[in-house]
Amino acid sequence: MVLDPAALDWTPEGAPRSQRFGDIYFSREGGLDETRAVFLQGCDLPAAWIGRDHFTVGELGFGTGLNILALLALWRDHRAPGQTLSIFSTEAYPLSRDEAERALGAWPELADLAQSLLAAWPRLAPGFHRIAWPDLGVTLDLAIGDVLWGLEQWTGAADAWFLDGFSPALNPQMWRQEVLDAVARRSAPGARLATFTVAGAVRRGLQAAGFGVDKRPGHGAKRERLQARYPGEPLASPRPSVAIIGAGVAGAALARALKTAEADPVVVEAEGPGAGASGNPAALVTPALDAGGGARAEFYAQAFARAVDLYRATSGAVLSQGTLQLEKAERDAGRFDAVMASGVFAPGALERMAGGLVVAEGLVVRPAVVLAAWLGGARRLQADIGALRPLPGGGWALLDRTGETVLEVDAVCVAAGADTQALLGDALPLTPVRGQCSWARGLDLDRATAWGGYAIPFDGAVLFGATHDRGRTDTGLEAIDHERNLVTLAQALPALTEAALALPLEGRAAIRATTADRMPAAGLIGESLYVLGALGSRGFATAPLLAEHVAALIMGTPSPLPVGLQMTIDPLRLQKK
Repeated sequence: MVLDPAALDWTPEGAPRSQRFGDIYFSREGGLDETRAVFLQGCDLPAAWIGRDHFTVGELGFGTGLNILALLALWRDHRAPGQTLSIFSTEAYPLSRDEAERALGAWPELADLAQSLLAAWPRLAPGFHRIAWPDLGVTLDLAIGDVLWGLEQWTGAADAWFLDGFSPALNPQMWRQEVLDAVARRSAPGARLATFTVAGAVRRGLQAAGFGVDKRPGHGAKRERLQARYPGEPLASPRPSVAIIGAGVAGAALARALKTAEADPVVVEAEGPGAGASGNPAALVTPALDAGGGARAEFYAQAFARAVDLYRATSGAVLSQGTLQLEKAERDAGRFDAVMASGVFAPGALERMAGGLVVAEGLVVRPAVVLAAWLGGARRLQADIGALRPLPGGGWALLDRTGETVLEVDAVCVAAGADTQALLGDALPLTPVRGQCSWARGLDLDRATAWGGYAIPFDGAVLFGATHDRGRTDTGLEAIDHERNLVTLAQALPALTEAALALPLEGRAAIRATTADRMPAAGLIGESLYVLGALGSRGFATAPLLAEHVAALIMGTPSPLPVGLQMTIDPLRLQKK
């Protein structure tokens, strides 16, 4: 998918106009009033969400984000405690942040919300982008790409739709029957729909898709507008009780995601947070650089972007930004060039340099700070879970090693790292991988560097490694593995290695888990039984987005992952046919 940014000019009144379609995004005189009249009132908001734990709004035509800001303001004023809102929008021709800031400056009454949106403005890269307002219980998933692709890739069911593409006469692609049929497929029972246009083709298309359509008085100079209703009545969706087994980065990320969704998960842990592979003093957050493109490359790009946003929002989590990926083999130069040309990263996210690649948003983070922040406020239970037993009426009992029941819940997610397979057995084939990292205090390195091995500066020390021994499950420190790490370090940073040889080495060994295809496993694996694991060596880069995906599955809300990427991490792909 190739990104095609918006091409704008500006009217004498200062309104943004699309050069591509010859139409304005809104009128500066009445644009906000029109949004409120056509879309908010047209979908009977806020009355439609009263009494609902969760409500979902879909939009075609994100543009400047004005409709979403008006929706957020209404939600903020009328949201009941504990209610959550999911928003989905599509945009084929995204504006830059600067263009959006100029456009939204026309509405000072929305300035605070506009600033929060602009601060999280989506990167100019194709695919799904998530923006969240945790204090309002709101998530926005923006699909940058063709409208039909976005609708087919989204897994939500909208309770209300804003159809706000450019005029059907100027942008017929947005209003074709296939798009309206896709809107219907992604509509919840009783969904409401509103649009400014009363074009006969649109009215007939909505009726053909199954909507009941009515003309209503228009706003301003427009005489009429359309409202529509999908058959059926809204369905209740009670929130399940959830247990998370594991308190590493996977479990902590899932606890954060579920708490954001107004759930009240219980985190069950045998030891303290980060006792397994998430317990190193520093962690590197970079994407896998896949020259082949496709779903794997797209997944790691999206996961990395979401991880960066969440770590930046976590006080004290980020130690440094900007990482260097060095060429190690002859083929790496061509591989890095292919990654640069792949289009999965936003402009400026990667910088090619002689002998390597700079990842501008690559991070070094403090695992202990991340785990403490994301587990904070979650209920905790210390227990060594030995088995899971299905309950007759649905749900699960968690049994300790003696066979005693310690907890009963509606849903369980196993996020126990290397111990995951012990609980799930053959349902999830995993391979344990022992890794030992080393660090020395008194070393200096200007930025985190990777080349097959890695070196990470933190608190006046440098952490480096790590060994990779498939099938081993012992965790005792070994001097020979310190030596192996020094050899790896010398391949890329000989001067740093020489300095490290004069210093005492500390270290830590832990067990990671991987799958046969080296992709994570995140999703439903049995009746109300979920897994979030097999993160390998990139847990801090992938866990945040994967946790939001699993939380969405548990809560019955829209996933931030496109359907095509969900398939690459679905744990059921690993089961023998």
